[in-house]
Order: sequence, then C-alpha cells, then structure tokens
Amino acid sequence: MASPKAPGRRRRRPEINPKKKRAVYKFAEGETVDYKDVALLRKFMSDRGKIRSRRVTGLSPRRQREVALAIKNAREMALLPYTSQRSGAPQRSGGSHRSRR
Repeated sequence: MASPKAPGRRRRRPEINPKKKRAVYKFAEGETVDYKDVALLRKFMSDRGKIRSRRVTGLSPRRQREVALAIKNAREMALLPYTSQRSGAPQRSGGSHRSRR
C-alpha cells in the first residue's frame, strides 16, 4: 500500500520564465490568406510537408484555420506538395518478396 500523504502539502512547479511566442508572420488588419501565395504558406509548413501547429506558429485560432485551409487548397491545386521528396527513404516494391522467373 502507498503511504498516506500529508494533507495540505502540494508540490509546486518551479517558476520558469517561458519564452514569449513570436509569430512566424504578422498579418495586417484585414489581410487575408491566399492559397496562391506559396512563399507565405511554406512558412507554416514543416520540411516534411506537414502543417505546423498553432503552438509553433503563434497564430490566433481563426488565422490558423485560414492558413490550414489555404494550404489544403494549394495542395489540391498542386501548388504545394502533400509530402516532401525524401531521398534517403527506402523504396517499397509493389510485388511480393520472391524473385520473379
């Protein structure tokens, strides 16, 4: 059995000064996110082609939704890739592992 804890004693997390979040891109008032602006949209994507989270980009929830929708539209129009082109990844063959005769 676990030993009983003393009532009223809680462990406090150490006070840490977190870094101030900096936005990747500062949007002007009334500025919209356009799916054709590929250079801007690439700032919100990782090198593997994934959409960066709001915690990383520092955007507001509304702006993050706009950016995500614009990236998805640009992918559909073939302006942005769905995934990155990795050269070091092993290639999978479509057939079985047995050698063909």
